[in-house]
Amino acid sequence: MNGTSDTPLDLGDLERADALVLFGITGDLARKMLLPALYRLTESGKLTVPVIGVAAGDWDDDALRRHAREAVAATGTGIDEAVFSRLAAKLSIVTGDFTDDATFERLREAVAHLGFLTHYLAIPPSLFTTVAAALARAGLNRDSRLVVEKPFGHDPASARELQKELSASFDETHLLRVDHFLGSEAVEGLMVARFANTLLAPIWHRTYVDNVQISLTEDFDVADRGSFYDTVGCVRDVVQNHLLQVLAYLAMDPPSVTNARAQALEKWRVLHATRTIDPADTVRGQYEGYQDVEGVAPGSTTETYFATRLFVDNWRWSGVPFHLRSGKSLAVSATEVVVELRKPPLELFGDANTQTPPNLIRFRIDGDTGIRADLTLRKPDRGTAPVPVPIGVDFARVLGRQELPYENILDGAIAGNPEYFAFYPTVLECWRVVEPVLDPADRPLPYAPGTWGPEAADHLPGLTTWHHLSRRLFDTD
Repeated sequence: MNGTSDTPLDLGDLERADALVLFGITGDLARKMLLPALYRLTESGKLTVPVIGVAAGDWDDDALRRHAREAVAATGTGIDEAVFSRLAAKLSIVTGDFTDDATFERLREAVAHLGFLTHYLAIPPSLFTTVAAALARAGLNRDSRLVVEKPFGHDPASARELQKELSASFDETHLLRVDHFLGSEAVEGLMVARFANTLLAPIWHRTYVDNVQISLTEDFDVADRGSFYDTVGCVRDVVQNHLLQVLAYLAMDPPSVTNARAQALEKWRVLHATRTIDPADTVRGQYEGYQDVEGVAPGSTTETYFATRLFVDNWRWSGVPFHLRSGKSLAVSATEVVVELRKPPLELFGDANTQTPPNLIRFRIDGDTGIRADLTLRKPDRGTAPVPVPIGVDFARVLGRQELPYENILDGAIAGNPEYFAFYPTVLECWRVVEPVLDPADRPLPYAPGTWGPEAADHLPGLTTWHHLSRRLFDTD
């Protein structure tokens, strides 16, 4: 794929790396996610290559290893000393300013004997092109690939410009874009559940599906990330990437073969068929107290809550509304898809006061992951209306521990598995879908922390009701 093209999907055959170069290894993302994931990969025997960290500051290898131990312990994981010793033996660090070519000369010396490299940029997006260009000047763009964290741009124009600048140093087959939702076993499980089960596959279209709701709700606020979040907001933070990637898995047609190229093409097709968001079909909110967070600009109009209605204009989904919502400081933390099936053509078991509830299929894709179907069944008591009864599968209980998203992301970055990464044409489609609501002039509606957001979100066009989300998938309260 030419880096400046908007549509082709040429994924190529990706090489396995002989070493992982992790820029920003002392940063927040590495501490919370990447170092614990590297420990898990070491535990499972999947991490077999050295890890060379690159960071500013006065660090040495021993300081990095102490930092890694603290990062793993902070997750509550009981450290197996034999496992950690194997990880520690793989860790080393090169320090220096990312804007100084001397840093990259020292890195070149450190990796001279290692072979093919994966450069992983766990650094602010403003440094992506700086580091990519410096790697190229040092000759470190040869026999290597570049992995960049989200966000990939902040609108369609900046995404194209970023692609152009990165492509000056790394071609498309050596450039991977992280969206950690693509590393989630439960998100990938959406596709497996749909296409591996004839129980679901025949009903997965407009004839049987009435509407779909995709929610990513959090019961915590922005904490100490005010200066970052205020420049991003809910749409850029999770809607443009995470929620639209979930929509793609949920709505795509089955690929003709099981490889990353075919999957990417089907995801692009369904996103290409998705209408751009209509501002009239959206509600923006901001939790009370957000303005007092350190780093938030006075009078900020950044949204901490967003809800909207989308339509996919293709044969499978024409006319079916997809309602999306996400927000901070809401009632519960849950990432869940609720597919509401159409009701039978006649109401045989309800009465004037009680309607038979619709069948719901729920996918919990974060936390206590699993699948739940709400079926309508008759209670033994005569004269009572049928009631919804949940049945389903708790993934952890039935399938065992699922690998965390960054375990799959890092393993894919090393192995050269593009399945866990976002492809440029789909990134552009996601930006197109959200572009009309990126920077509106109107103020978001206030809402009280611990609620479900602005009351206006309960009255989105075409919405009957948001289906209740519990703290855990099989809670019924």
